[in-house]
Parts: sequence; C-alpha cells; structure tokens
Amino acid sequence: MFRKVLIANRGEIAVRVIRTLREMGIGAIAVYSDADRTSLHVRMADEAEYLGPSPSAESYLRIDRILDAARKHGAEAIHPGYGFLSENAEFAAACEDAGVVFIGPSSASIRAMGSKTGARRNAQLGGAPVVPGTDHGITSEEARAFAQTHGYPILLKAVAGGGGKGMRAVRSETDLEAAFRDAASEAERAFRSSEIYVEKLIEQPRHIEIQVLGDQYGNMVHLGERECSIQRRHQKVVEEAPSPLVAAHSEMRQAMGEAAIRAALAAGYYNAGTVEFLVDQDRRFYFLEMNTRLQVEHPVTELVTGVDLVRLQIEIADGARLPFSQEEIAWRGSAIECRIYAEDPYNDFLPSPGTIVRLDRPMGPGIRLDGCVYAGWTVPLEYDPLLAKLAAWAGTRDQAIARMLRALGEYDVGGIRTNIGFFRQILEDEEFRAGRLHTGFIEQFFARRKPAAAPSGLAAIAALVAALDHLSQETPQGPADRNGTSPWLAAGREAMLR
Repeated sequence: MFRKVLIANRGEIAVRVIRTLREMGIGAIAVYSDADRTSLHVRMADEAEYLGPSPSAESYLRIDRILDAARKHGAEAIHPGYGFLSENAEFAAACEDAGVVFIGPSSASIRAMGSKTGARRNAQLGGAPVVPGTDHGITSEEARAFAQTHGYPILLKAVAGGGGKGMRAVRSETDLEAAFRDAASEAERAFRSSEIYVEKLIEQPRHIEIQVLGDQYGNMVHLGERECSIQRRHQKVVEEAPSPLVAAHSEMRQAMGEAAIRAALAAGYYNAGTVEFLVDQDRRFYFLEMNTRLQVEHPVTELVTGVDLVRLQIEIADGARLPFSQEEIAWRGSAIECRIYAEDPYNDFLPSPGTIVRLDRPMGPGIRLDGCVYAGWTVPLEYDPLLAKLAAWAGTRDQAIARMLRALGEYDVGGIRTNIGFFRQILEDEEFRAGRLHTGFIEQFFARRKPAAAPSGLAAIAALVAALDHLSQETPQGPADRNGTSPWLAAGREAMLR
C-alpha cells in the first residue's frame, strides 16, 4: 500500500480524503494557495506544499507544480478530488509519465468519457439510450439546422463542460445566436475550450445518476442511484439515495445500473465514476454524461450501502480487486444531502464571502457533516463557496427528511449569508415531500411563493421578529443558545409576543 498520497485539491473534499488516509495509516500531503494558507485541509495534513497565488490557474490547475510537490514530498500517488484537474486527461497522463499513481481512471478513459460528445459515442456503443443530439462540436448554423429538424427547445452544452458551465437553453430561433455566443464564451473561460454541442431539451426531467465502481481486472458493479434533481443554475444542491422515483419502480435500478456499467466498460473504465441520466415524465431514461471522478454527493451512497468509496478508490489504484460482487451489494434506508453554501438564495444565489464569526455544527443520530470551515476562517472570493455537505440517514425517506430538518435547525453560521434557511423551506415543501421532483423545481418553488401582504397588528410584530432573527444570522451577537439564536434576541421576541 502507498506510504504517502498527495491531495491535489482543497476544501471539504481534501479534508474527506485526509480522514480516510489517516484511517489507512497513509501519510497525507496537502497543497495550498495564498487564499488557503490557514485552511482546514492544510492544518489537518501531515505535510503541506505551497502552490502559488490564489487564482486557481496559478495554483490548483498547475500540473507542473503539483507534480513537483509530489516528488519533493515522496508521494507515490495523487488523489484529485473533484473539480480542478480531476477530469483532466493531461494531468492523469502526466502522473502516469512521472511514475505517480493517479487515483482514478486511466487517462485514456478520461479522454473517452470526459468529452461529453465522446461519452455519448461510448454510451451508444454500450447500448445506453441517449438524448437526441450531436456527437461532436458544432457551429451556430449547425445548431440552427438541428433545431429545424428536432424542434425547439434545444440545449447548448460545452463539449468539455460540467457543473452547468457553458450551458444555455434556447426556446426560439431569435435567441439562438446570442445563446450560442454566450455558451461558447463561458465554456472558453471555464474549460479553455469553446466547443459547443447540442441536445434536444427534455422538459422538466429528473436528474438521476448511477454510481459505478470497477477494478483494473474488468470487474465492475453499480452502487445504485442518486436523485439529483434539485438544482440551481444547473448545479445540484440537494441529493438523495435512493431516488423516490426509482424506489417506487424498482425495475428502474437494474435497468439503469446495467446501462451505466455497459457505458463505462465501453471506455475501459476502472475506479469510481458516475453515469448520469435524464428521466422524462414517462420514466424513459437517457444517458447524459459520465463524471470520471468522485462525486460531491458520494456521501449519500456511502450511507445507504455502507461502502467507503474513497478507501476503495485508493485500494483499486494500488491494484486491489473489487471486494464484493453485484449480488452482495445491499441498500438500507434513505439518505439526503444538502450542500451548504456561502450564498444568498433570495438574491439569485449570489456568493457571500466573508469571515465566519460563529459556528454551531449539527450532531446526533444519523447525521454526517463533511466540512472545511471553522469560526474565524474567511471564505475566499476565488473559489466555489461550498462550506460543507450535511447528510442525514434514517430508515425511511420521511424519517430522513425529519432528521435533516432537525439538523438544519441546529446549524448556525454567523457573519455570512448561507442557504441553510432555504433548505428548511425546500424540505418542508409539499411537492418535495411527495417526491415530485425535476430540474426546474427551485424555479417553480419560488414561483409558488406568494408575495407577503402588508403587515399589520400582530403580523407586523411577527415580521419584526423575523427580521431580528435574520439579522442575528448576519452579524455577531452574544453567546448563542442551543438553537443558534442570541438569548437576548430570544428574550426580546418573547416580550413582544406576550
């Protein structure tokens, strides 16, 4: 087994990997930029190496500096986490050339499945159904011709994309030229490639993905599905396993799992990966893309299967065989994850960087918190504002929702805005509780909320109390009570309502 592993990432995923390395008795090497000198992953690691200035192009995206750090500290392997270089075939190839093990798939598999159009071709070779679309980069004129054949709406997507970057829905020909230009420009900034392809837009689909895991000897299994339909700006914010839809139609898990395995095997894939599908309102599923890395939402799969995906990633990279067959995998209970961001959901989800002045973490039965922050730490401007992933497990979906609501009520982050309160509203929503989910859920959630009437009498007092509560979340107060609210504000609220 490896003696030392370098984590080519930051934030909560770097902390997550360090914890598993410590359990395995493997030395953990962190890397950091100027903005991350005091970050938790640097504090937790056994060794750390400075990469460069805060912009990721000058630090976390510098392949040469990361490999230099690995050589300097004697790392035998590199775990890429997610984001940054995790799906970069050139980085995986550079590790292979340098004699450093890349904890993930081969560079050839990343090339085959990392390109969205290449992934479509491999999925078709494996017999997986795909959304009508092109399997290569196109011009705006070719997009127009596709729309004339298949009809609007269509979806423009970055060939090298992910996370909703370089993606634009187009509902009429008059919007096509500007949307294509904007998508290509955003794709160039995010991925250094302006190539765009097109798909027929499926209205109000569910986004359901299958976790696959394979060794280097041709063995592969799936670990079931995750429902990832609750999204903002094409980026997931709530995930759960199992999917409420699949749980109600159990034959879907087998069909989607087999399709995911076929698509991955067509690319010679091994290690952990995720095959993503769109599901229409008639329960037909279509291959969307493959993420050739560990997913942000992997905790919910770990909670319902009892499998440590990071540990297995490391063991497979070291040459181990899969320790179980498909028949030995069992799913138990229900798990939900909320991505806790420093952002304002009521102001177009704008990031809210700043210093965390107060932090009360949720605990108790069935609660898992994968985080990277502490009181006194400043959320940097330069990176994604993800603070933590809060997951709740219970025997049933309803119990998991109740447990998550309890945990969100215990969670208090002072000094910055977060989406914690927003998640409480989502989980209390009747549509969410009924499992009627789709990728436009958040937009419709806001549309269903009626404007508040002008307050009067007791309603005005209640509005003032709510405003004081909101203020207590944004500014430093005195010592907080067990619900994360200043006792002085609590006393004032009680007096006003008497």
